[in-house]
Amino acid sequence: MIPVKQFFFDFGGVLVDLDFNGTIEAFCKFGATIPEAFNSENFHKILRDFENGQTEEKDFFDQLRIFLSIETSDEEIRQAWNKIIQTIPAYKLKILRTLKEDFPIYMVSNTNITHIEYTRKYLFRLSDGNVIESVLMRYHHGNSVCISSQVGCRMGCRFCASTIGGLTRCLKPSEMLDQIYRIQKLTGERVSNVVVMGSGEPLDNYDNLLVFLRMLTDENGLNISQRNVTVSTCGLVPEIYKLAQEKLQITLALSLHAPNDEKRQELMPIANKYSMDEVLDACRNYFDKTGRRITFEYSLVAGVNDSEEDAKQLAGRIRGINCHVNLIPVNPIKERSYVRSTRQAVENFKIKLEKYGINVTIRREMGSDIDGACGQLRKSYMEKTESEK
Repeated sequence: MIPVKQFFFDFGGVLVDLDFNGTIEAFCKFGATIPEAFNSENFHKILRDFENGQTEEKDFFDQLRIFLSIETSDEEIRQAWNKIIQTIPAYKLKILRTLKEDFPIYMVSNTNITHIEYTRKYLFRLSDGNVIESVLMRYHHGNSVCISSQVGCRMGCRFCASTIGGLTRCLKPSEMLDQIYRIQKLTGERVSNVVVMGSGEPLDNYDNLLVFLRMLTDENGLNISQRNVTVSTCGLVPEIYKLAQEKLQITLALSLHAPNDEKRQELMPIANKYSMDEVLDACRNYFDKTGRRITFEYSLVAGVNDSEEDAKQLAGRIRGINCHVNLIPVNPIKERSYVRSTRQAVENFKIKLEKYGINVTIRREMGSDIDGACGQLRKSYMEKTESEK
């Protein structure tokens, strides 16, 4: 028997799950009334030419408009085309991590530029040698960038890779701002929305965060509307009250992740300091002072916080707050045993919340495929660098 020396994996359909029905449904909403057209030889030729690099993206979009008899923008076509991309299941990531301990692993793909460019992850080296990560996400309403506020994090949330290794230091306002400027320079595209939700706890870097926010939204700077800026927190209650006094028009996103104190304390050490009642009261105050709707981030962990009873409890706790719930299938990390909820469990959780009158969406996952979310990309880089010493 010939010994195995290395592994090659195809990307689409082998590593990452694909859902072509999602793309078909999206195009049908634009008036493409014949889904069968996607099975024709003419369509497969259009696609082959695009994926072989014989057709530019703009020409591909034009051909789709003619072929499907639709009139829609390039960005709408891009959004519909990328509906095919799902995620890498946790069991596949586990297999890859096991294999890479003993074998070189390679990924091959004939994927197209539209998929490649849809979400980009960046690692930036700071002047002192530390590295931070940022993520560019393209939406129909514009480009959004998720930035880091600290090198590492000391909050200790169990499902987050940012906190493994603790806090190295806080970022300066210029270092937060520079992430956006560098991404704009690299892509040649304007950033219209900013989310401070990368590595670190933003409110644990409060003074620098405030300076950054004012520079970011100043008419002499990037001049990004305050309403297009979101700051995430795990729930530092005094700082939430302070932020409300600043009278900014930014969105506050609270990492809630549980329907009660007991489960929240299991997932988030900060919950041992501030109860859910205290955190939710601070959120109510933030809305009263700013008029800005609260976003509750809720990472779904299989068997931990994703039952219908959890959804019922959650709805009871937040009912009456002007809010929106963002459901996030948790990104698995090897240091933790947490497993992502099934797609059906996520859908059931959403339906249950909606029945109780809660505004809710499911976040499209942008990072689990290459360890690019919640500090995972930086952590992978640091591990690789350490192993090569």
